[in-house]
Amino acid sequence: MNPFKKNLFQSKETRNYIIIYIEVMILTLLLVSFFLLSPKEKITSQAINQKENVNAPETKKFIKWVDFKVTTKAMQEAFRYDVNTFQSEPHLNWVDLLAVLGARYGGDFSRYTTKDLDNLAEQLLTGKTLEDLTKDMKYFTYYREAYGAVLDGLVGQYDIEIPAENAPLYASPSLLPDGSVDPSKVWVTKYGLKSFSPIAKGFPYQDFDDFGVSRSYGYKRQHLGHDLMGQVGTPVIAVESGYVEALGWNQYGGWRLGIRSFDGKRYYYYAHLRKNYPYHKSLKEGSIVTAGDVIGYLGRTGYSRTENTNNIDEAHLHFGIQLIFDESQKEGNNEIWVNCYELIRFLSISRSETLKDQETKEYDRIYQMKDPDIPENFSPPPPVAASETD
Repeated sequence: MNPFKKNLFQSKETRNYIIIYIEVMILTLLLVSFFLLSPKEKITSQAINQKENVNAPETKKFIKWVDFKVTTKAMQEAFRYDVNTFQSEPHLNWVDLLAVLGARYGGDFSRYTTKDLDNLAEQLLTGKTLEDLTKDMKYFTYYREAYGAVLDGLVGQYDIEIPAENAPLYASPSLLPDGSVDPSKVWVTKYGLKSFSPIAKGFPYQDFDDFGVSRSYGYKRQHLGHDLMGQVGTPVIAVESGYVEALGWNQYGGWRLGIRSFDGKRYYYYAHLRKNYPYHKSLKEGSIVTAGDVIGYLGRTGYSRTENTNNIDEAHLHFGIQLIFDESQKEGNNEIWVNCYELIRFLSISRSETLKDQETKEYDRIYQMKDPDIPENFSPPPPVAASETD
């Protein structure tokens, strides 16, 4: 090789000139390509860019998981504060109290003590505000929303019939279907627990904390509900007012019933209902139910693709609560089912009294209730597919 050419290529200045020349050529080719594009192609290119930048969907933010570990004792004592302060200022909301403690405990209510609740209530009753006490609690907002999704619909003001002999001075007369006064009952307005145990008053049942235990029928999975062992034909009660979202046969749950709360956050699942006569005759999809109504009858149907089959060994009610913060969680891998064992124990103080019609063999509640949270002229949304199991 010519020594002169070798030195020329190896010089730093020459190499820089070559790099600049190559970059200019590439830029020139890109500009020529752009100007050769047809107007239609240019518009399409711009539209795609605008669609990607402007119409990119925003990611929804909602709770993805709830581990509900509030104990029966904590619910009972927080509820008592709520009721006792209802007609005073400040009124202590029981879910607020539990959410503050949940934030302090990291959701672990095995740490709960009555003293902690009393100290919290005392601070609120003597001038501290909820904002004062939670301003430095990073997760209070989460616990308030999560616990509220489970509990917010269970306490409030309502009207209910009571025996006439227990009537206070302000009670209103109860009317019979023909419009005449029922001398045995009166209407009163109350504030307190307006929800009920899923098992009617006077009917025995047994239960234990079985949430998460293994199930193998169909496929291996966890039990995402709570079983209440009882007698076939026991009246099953609506825990909360809502509307019937699902009614019919499910391979796993047998004859099952799904009731959605009016705020849309809770889906109550009642499964393994009685063969041949699983539901109260008045119900269909879209029916409105009031807390305390008879909705069906305990049985042992399920574990079969064939409708009306008794394949459950021991008669029981499978009761489940699904939380829904976004409709995408209603069915599929994002479902949130919570352990309701402690809640069922809490609700056992409120059991709906029923009476059997000897002609129709149908049970109905004895004391009617008016729930102000039932919307007027309510029209239920279209049914949603569900993937309930047992």
